[in-house]
Amino acid sequence: MAEDFRTPDTDACAVKARRREIVKEALRQSESCLWTSTMVFIWLRRVRWQHKTITLAPIVLTALAGAAFLKEWLPAGAVAVIAFLATLIPSVAEALDVQTQVEELKRVAAEYKALQDRFRRLARITALGDVDEAEKMLAELMDRMDAVRSSSITPPQRYFDDARRQIEGGHYDFAVDLPTGETPSGMKTEPMVKGPAAEPM
Repeated sequence: MAEDFRTPDTDACAVKARRREIVKEALRQSESCLWTSTMVFIWLRRVRWQHKTITLAPIVLTALAGAAFLKEWLPAGAVAVIAFLATLIPSVAEALDVQTQVEELKRVAAEYKALQDRFRRLARITALGDVDEAEKMLAELMDRMDAVRSSSITPPQRYFDDARRQIEGGHYDFAVDLPTGETPSGMKTEPMVKGPAAEPM
């Protein structure tokens, strides 16, 4: 019968190494989700604005084309172009499938944001307990990550640049995670001085 040459110290070191790698990977994925969700949310705001424009534009153009005063100021050809655009825009919106894009971006952005919180919780809380349970949870979260990535949502480069400015500018920092006396914007705050208020001069 083969002897078990492992020692308690060796086992403890192995557990610490596994926990350390689980924490690193969870934090890495949490940061990845932060960047992706921020990009998609910025993109979503733009697409929602486009959707509202596409919805309202035909109504406004139709009203203008039928307005009597406009026919007096513009030639008949210009009025005909306005009427044509009023009928063209809904067809373009349907071809671009704007409404579906809005719903898909909402779903993906929410999923990435939820995963960001789950990975952070895994790194900061769950990984401090049972390592096997933490590793199992990491595998489950990675499966969810693979599923949301399968949508192949690829934000344009300008949304990455906007996200970088917001993230590096501290817009997503929590005060509880910052050194004492520092705000999420990076500015130092003066400590509050307890005691009698200063007398007016």
